[in-house]
Amino acid sequence: MKEKRFEYSVNEVPPVQHLLVSSLQHVLLMIVSLGFPVIFASQINASAQFTATLVSLSMLAAGLGSVIQSVGLPFIGSGYLCPNVCGPSYLSLSLSAAWVGGIPLMRGMIMLAGLIEMAIAPIVQKLRNVFPTFIIGLVVAMVGVSVIKMSISSIFGLSFQGDAIREVDIAIGIFSLLVMVLANIWGRGFVRMYCLLIGMLSGWLLALLLVPEYWQVLLTVKSEPFFALPEITEEFHSISFDHRMIIPFVVIAISGSLKSFGNLLAAQKISEPDLKEENFVPIRKGLLADGFSTLLAGLMGGMAVDTSSSNVGLAGSTKVVSRWISVVAGVIFVVLAFFPKLTTALSLIPKPVLGAAIVFAGCFMICIGLREMFRETWNERKTFVVGISLFFGLSTAFLPGLYARAPRLIQTFFTDPLPTTTLLAVLLNQFFNLDRILHRGEAG
Repeated sequence: MKEKRFEYSVNEVPPVQHLLVSSLQHVLLMIVSLGFPVIFASQINASAQFTATLVSLSMLAAGLGSVIQSVGLPFIGSGYLCPNVCGPSYLSLSLSAAWVGGIPLMRGMIMLAGLIEMAIAPIVQKLRNVFPTFIIGLVVAMVGVSVIKMSISSIFGLSFQGDAIREVDIAIGIFSLLVMVLANIWGRGFVRMYCLLIGMLSGWLLALLLVPEYWQVLLTVKSEPFFALPEITEEFHSISFDHRMIIPFVVIAISGSLKSFGNLLAAQKISEPDLKEENFVPIRKGLLADGFSTLLAGLMGGMAVDTSSSNVGLAGSTKVVSRWISVVAGVIFVVLAFFPKLTTALSLIPKPVLGAAIVFAGCFMICIGLREMFRETWNERKTFVVGISLFFGLSTAFLPGLYARAPRLIQTFFTDPLPTTTLLAVLLNQFFNLDRILHRGEAG
């Protein structure tokens, strides 16, 4: 019997109960990203009130960005299930800006980065020769690789370098992952569609049974108000810029665009598998929406937002790719920003459970990319383009201390596996095929 291609296709509106539960699954993954504004606030020794405000404003930006990305507006947004979250890409530079000029400078530079992403978006349709199929597959696979560090650290229950590893955290993480995977492989209907939610709830329950401190943490929810508007303190009253920060933010904006490019391509492959070649129109509109969401985050005072590879991977695993799920998830995220009690409860999901969820989603991103990469005939040129790019791209994760001591120019481009691998693959592909490019030019 032929396996069903989709539970709900990209333009299909699921029944209300499935729409809400599927959206909740994606919201739970989006909640993972709230750790970044919390980490940011702790690094600048901010107050609890400031942290709560930063989290709420970041949620508003991510939620609104998710709606804009997926609702299907005429000139902006991809129309795919591809929510926005607070991404790690901007964390270190945002901290640098905050240390130099406070929150006003962080806001201004994030706004600049958003404008740069929007400026890049219109030229994506001209990049068909720059991004052949095998490089697109490589980029999609690297989107999954880019979450390995965060996911494995979380599944071991680690928050900071040097934290002790507890056997109970490993057990909770592995149990959660197994439930998700087995529900996806052997489950049917409801069980397969909501495998992530089932796995996360099972892992959370096990954590409460095995680790009493999780009960103590949950008790902190009682002290939170049920409804509250974000308190806009003095730090959020102004915006500034600094020319010394322009180049680093330009580079990170380009890197962010490359990451979203990969996420949107993956979303397209999952949502429209019958496409013979890439359709760059929704990709361009999606990049425009991503840049606008980053601009909006800076304007509102939240952390920079980005498209979420984990959510795209979840859509591929469950075969539920309706864009309306992303729209509803975005609306829920916006509403949650005004309910501190609910937000606090969701943000207290044990780290091993969250790590298991990211591993689960990342598996699909890596395999979708590899399958796409080897779809065409292979040759030596592609071997060296992919091989060299992977060697140096992955080295940024394996040897971060090496690049910290490298010259400034090297540090600028060798930052993270995804943007480094993508940039090298594009440049090497053009260089190794220079003879063919020149030949086509002469023939034309």
